[in-house]
Amino acid sequence: MKISDLTPYHGNPRVNDAAVDRVAKSIADYGFRQPVVVDKDHVIIVGHTRVKAAIKLGMMNVPVHVADDLTPEQAKAYRIADNKLNELATWDKDLLPLELADLKGMDVDLNGLGFTDADLEQILGQGGSG
Repeated sequence: MKISDLTPYHGNPRVNDAAVDRVAKSIADYGFRQPVVVDKDHVIIVGHTRVKAAIKLGMMNVPVHVADDLTPEQAKAYRIADNKLNELATWDKDLLPLELADLKGMDVDLNGLGFTDADLEQILGQGGSG
């Protein structure tokens, strides 16, 4: 769908500007893998950050899922749940360093994964960033 046909939700409680650059890098590196979800009127339910990142990348269109089966109440609740529920997950402290070390050994730029340099140093030890 054309980005110009999408309407950001006026009451979006998520402050996402700090994430736009990293999401843009992710889209550039891996493609646009997660669609923006909109209601029947093309108001964004989830995906505001992805849309901002796509604009930053000069994209004119983004993949969209139209959730026309959601009631307005469900759309409002899903907008918050989608952002909040991922905060409930944690990292496996034994497996994460192994996965990051594997990626580092494959010459993958770890800075593109969203971790800060300090995070990577703590997880991998000194000099752990990509």
